[in-house]
Amino acid sequence: VQLVESGGGLVQPGGSLRLSCAASGFPFSSYGMSWVRQAPGQGLESISTINTAGGITTYADSVKGRFTISRDNAKNTLYLQMNSLRPEDTAVYYCANRRYLSPYPARGPADVWGQGTQVTVSS
Repeated sequence: VQLVESGGGLVQPGGSLRLSCAASGFPFSSYGMSWVRQAPGQGLESISTINTAGGITTYADSVKGRFTISRDNAKNTLYLQMNSLRPEDTAVYYCANRRYLSPYPARGPADVWGQGTQVTVSS
């Protein structure tokens, strides 16, 4: 059972990045998914969720209108398109196989998280 994020990096303010999360070892299409981030010195923040079919999405106010979550169940992959990036978006971004609708996710013992990918927004 594994989630592997990719696509992070250094980007200038106003730029864009697309994160991917490749799932394996579990029935990806049966799980709602989340993107969670942790900024330096801060706690975990659930920023976006998506249901199993991809038709229902949620966003934190901090990213609404700038980020778009999507999934491709045929490819067992979750995505996060991030536009108009700001320095305050700098964080480690994790994907998880659960919909954390609370802004402060409580990771359960059966939840699977990836190792994270670093996003740095700086000029």
